[in-house]
Amino acid sequence: MSKTTAAPMPADFAHVRDWVFDLDNTLYPHHIDLFAQIDRNMTAYVSALLQMEPGDAKRLQKQYYLEHGTTLQGLMIHHKVDPNDFLEKAHAIDYSPLLPHPELGAAIKALPGRKFIFTNGSVKHAETAARALGILDNFDDIFDIVAADFVPKPASATYDKFMGLHRVDTAHAAMFEDLPRNLTVPKALGMRTVLLVPQNLEHAFERWEIAGEDDDHIDYVTSDLTGFLNQLI
Repeated sequence: MSKTTAAPMPADFAHVRDWVFDLDNTLYPHHIDLFAQIDRNMTAYVSALLQMEPGDAKRLQKQYYLEHGTTLQGLMIHHKVDPNDFLEKAHAIDYSPLLPHPELGAAIKALPGRKFIFTNGSVKHAETAARALGILDNFDDIFDIVAADFVPKPASATYDKFMGLHRVDTAHAAMFEDLPRNLTVPKALGMRTVLLVPQNLEHAFERWEIAGEDDDHIDYVTSDLTGFLNQLI
């Protein structure tokens, strides 16, 4: 078994005092498929904005996502969209698939030190999702795309802004993410890195969204966040 898929050793995280979590497909699992609603809303937004057929809008949306970190960043650069209008429409979704997860809440609460949500979405979206999961009160703060001046992960300046704002000592921090590329900077900064993956691969992924054998910036891979955290406490 490779190091990345091995069970975590508590000693490997004993130094961690700042715990940083992505939101979508990280604090809730892929199979909930909440992001699919956001994805559809973004496609509809691009289609209406540029008067494109949905298929063409979807391709442009994914192109911007790959090239700029978020569809929003691409739309801001190339089409001068109002980011607040985009975020409001993108996150107009049904949160009912998210159910309270007391076991996850207890595991996060038991971690020593501070806990943060660091998302390319909005604070409103993060608060609503975390509240539905019953875990919102376990976090010290949420750093969203607005706080990042709309420059998304994986841009190094965005990590620098987050770390500086909260005075995070990266040598004593860990980050949990579902996108491999978003863990490159945290690893370079000295953080422990954990990749969240689905329990099965019956989802449509872009190739760059899947970890490869040479992704040595990923320390651990897990499909069970609660189980992983419970092994550390």
